[in-house]
Amino acid sequence: MSALAAKLLTRLLRFCFIAALLLSGTTYALSPNVIAKLALGDSDERIEAINAIVAAGDASAIPVLQALQEGRLQTAGERALIVEGETAIDAASGQAISPLPENREDVLVNNRLRRALGAAIAALRLSSPDRDIRLAAANALQGEADESLLPAISKAFARESDPEIKNQLALIGAATQLQSDDPATRLAAVKALAQGNSPNTKTLLLGLLEKKDDAYVERDPAIRGEAQRSLNAVESRIANGERIAQIFSGISLGSILLLAALGLAITYGLMGVINMAHGEMIMIGAYATYLVQNAFRDYAVSYFDWYLLCAVPVAFSAAALVGMLVERSVIRFLYGRPLETLLATWGISLILIQTVRTIFGAQNVGVENPSWMSGGIEVVNAVLPYNRVVIIGFAFAVLALAWLLLNRTRLGLFVRGVTQNRAMASCVGVPTARVDTLAFGLGSGIAGLAGCALSQIGNVGPDLGQSYIVDSFMVVVLGGVGQLAGTVYAALGLGVVNKYLEAWQGAVLAKIAVLVFIIIFIQKRPQGLFALKGRMVEA
Repeated sequence: MSALAAKLLTRLLRFCFIAALLLSGTTYALSPNVIAKLALGDSDERIEAINAIVAAGDASAIPVLQALQEGRLQTAGERALIVEGETAIDAASGQAISPLPENREDVLVNNRLRRALGAAIAALRLSSPDRDIRLAAANALQGEADESLLPAISKAFARESDPEIKNQLALIGAATQLQSDDPATRLAAVKALAQGNSPNTKTLLLGLLEKKDDAYVERDPAIRGEAQRSLNAVESRIANGERIAQIFSGISLGSILLLAALGLAITYGLMGVINMAHGEMIMIGAYATYLVQNAFRDYAVSYFDWYLLCAVPVAFSAAALVGMLVERSVIRFLYGRPLETLLATWGISLILIQTVRTIFGAQNVGVENPSWMSGGIEVVNAVLPYNRVVIIGFAFAVLALAWLLLNRTRLGLFVRGVTQNRAMASCVGVPTARVDTLAFGLGSGIAGLAGCALSQIGNVGPDLGQSYIVDSFMVVVLGGVGQLAGTVYAALGLGVVNKYLEAWQGAVLAKIAVLVFIIIFIQKRPQGLFALKGRMVEA
């Protein structure tokens, strides 16, 4: 939206608001004396009038205060008018004024009044029935409230039922009381701030412990001691929040690695194929999600928020079909020749990347989150995004389905039989060639699901899969070839460790440290965390 369009929309909304007032005959419950002080008084008289309005808690005065704040309050003799274009109403009675008086004068507002008006409007909005308006008002009062607003904040705190807003109001009240001249009031405020968990609370407490000209800002040693104790409590809570955020980020990264490596664990564990095109199966799933999104946007926009339910099976099917085609056309003729297989699948990955570039272009494309995946859960002072929470749940749901398929179905029985002893499985009638194709399709389809998930946390591009192929192999090798349990532990462990190392030494050194650890671990335990068991394997 352009600046001109936004300006016209704002004027239209104001006009509709004033028109509604004219049609309804709404009047403001402000006395003529208060109106006169707001419009005609000096700065002190206006501040006094604003404080009186806040003390009365009359939310119907908000339009008058907004008009004064925005320069739309004018005077015509002794009358105060709210003017918008060629329309005006009397600020005291709400009656329409027509025609507009010729002797109108603007009511000037200085910075002191503007700050007072902003805080007063926010304080009055704390009584709104709309939770979002109350939360925005509480946010606006942070750092702006003074002692004159304490009664309004206390009333709002007493009737507030929302925990988040109630906590904010408590901290705003405590921060305001720090300005008091009464030591007991300031001490109580410092104790109340100990319950905070935001950097703003920490800043307030640090201000009490600062020195200026070799003297503490807060001269009372009892208050300084309490401020130090409160500061320790707040810092401990903030540190806990940061740890929660790190662990969540690690699990989030681990869930993505799990999705990316789960399919590889099946194909690599079953056939011993080093599939360098596995990352491109992730890319295909992501682009399939992008196409489904566009289809919903063009043909079913009213159901757009549910496009992911359709994108999941489409992403799985697209990647599975491409995977089975690759297995039947190339990989089938290269079993037992690992170097040739590696080179062939690397060439296939380049072909797939270039094909996608030709169709969709080299630039990244954006996949939009549904509305129900926007926002996040606030824990202590950490925000856990809904899109990553959903991806973690999705990863474990895919893991559960893969486990059920491999352990509770006929196909899973065949896959496990071929994995443990291909020759014996073939002797008892297992169609090993068909099992190879289906298993490769299953692994590729799961990679497509990984691409569907990845599309919700970043842009989709031709090189998307290249970022995860090396990490996927590290997860599979560390967990144990063909072992789902090992893949889970390795993916989540590497995700959490990587995030902790990133916070300590940065992303590049963290990646190097993880790689060195895996090399040393494999030297000591070549079979990985969980060794594959079976007669052929143990022979």
